[in-house]
Amino acid sequence: MKWSVVLAWKIELTASAEKELAKLDKSAAGRIIKYLRDRVAIEPRASGKALRGDHSGLWRYRFGDYRVICEIYDDRISVLVVRVGHRKEAYR
Repeated sequence: MKWSVVLAWKIELTASAEKELAKLDKSAAGRIIKYLRDRVAIEPRASGKALRGDHSGLWRYRFGDYRVICEIYDDRISVLVVRVGHRKEAYR
């Protein structure tokens, strides 16, 4: 018998990330939320990219022209969304 365990990571948003997400058009915000729930919550490092330099320790997820910047906490099994925005402004 094969055993399979799927650990779902908890997705949390900072207050500023919630505001930034609310400012996006509904279709873009919906795609981002669906992606976070369906892919990032299963394995956060499989589809994102680790940032370097000043943003070392953060992870980035691409959604067309939008970026989601997150912190991954292995000890809590959670992903904290820090920023959501257009690619021009997401890293400021």
